[in-house]
Amino acid sequence: MNINTLITDEHISFYRENGFVKVENMLTGEELEQLRDYLEEAMHTESSRSVQTDKQGGLYYRVLNQKVNTWRDHAGMGKFSFHERFAQSALALTGSEEIRFFHDHGLWKMPNDSKPTPWHQDTPYWPINEAEKGMMSIWIALDDVNEQNGCMAFVPKSHKVGKLTSIDLANPQNIFDYVEGGQLNDQKPVVVPLKAGSCTFHNGLTFHYAHANVTDRPRRALAIIYMPDGITYSGKAHVITDELGLEKDQALKGPLFPLLAKRNT
Repeated sequence: MNINTLITDEHISFYRENGFVKVENMLTGEELEQLRDYLEEAMHTESSRSVQTDKQGGLYYRVLNQKVNTWRDHAGMGKFSFHERFAQSALALTGSEEIRFFHDHGLWKMPNDSKPTPWHQDTPYWPINEAEKGMMSIWIALDDVNEQNGCMAFVPKSHKVGKLTSIDLANPQNIFDYVEGGQLNDQKPVVVPLKAGSCTFHNGLTFHYAHANVTDRPRRALAIIYMPDGITYSGKAHVITDELGLEKDQALKGPLFPLLAKRNT
């Protein structure tokens, strides 16, 4: 186990085989309370730096009240978005030589009127050329999550089918219609409830889903996306890269995509 992470050999083996893994108690109790406060402030801050992906009443808002790059508005969020323990965990799980930050996002499922987040892969939404190179996300629960308030589910081994298509999360297609040759016929979805402060990691190609929130309180989570060093820009539109003046095939690096972890040599 790396001294800077909670990641064991069992976590690594499970993640690489199945495309996701659950890790208990990624946050200390003190960190959990601090992150709850910081994210609450960040989600209610008006700014041109972070991006609110939909407004209250919108179709996508019913799926997710989402704010991207919260760290650009709130220095406290930067403490967690660039947290060494998280990045070192991503490094260990992926086996990469170096890990860079892509973006964070606060993910609230609002109470009473939310919709499920349909089955999808993350990679098709990202403006990258190297779909198979192992970008991944940490998803940190700030509340206890279960099937009543929006916990996640994953299809084991689905990262091995490769990049498919982006799904309209507000008016979804069935991603399983795009899977050829019965590749996932033997794989049943795994529902992953979490205690607050615990997390999952998942490969950008892993099929995942989040249940609706039918409770009377928001379900709060922070997700952070990591990429191995060397990922390049595809030129595709994306809220993170649209205003940066990047050239197609340019490496994603620099002050907005910092190097967070590097394997010891």
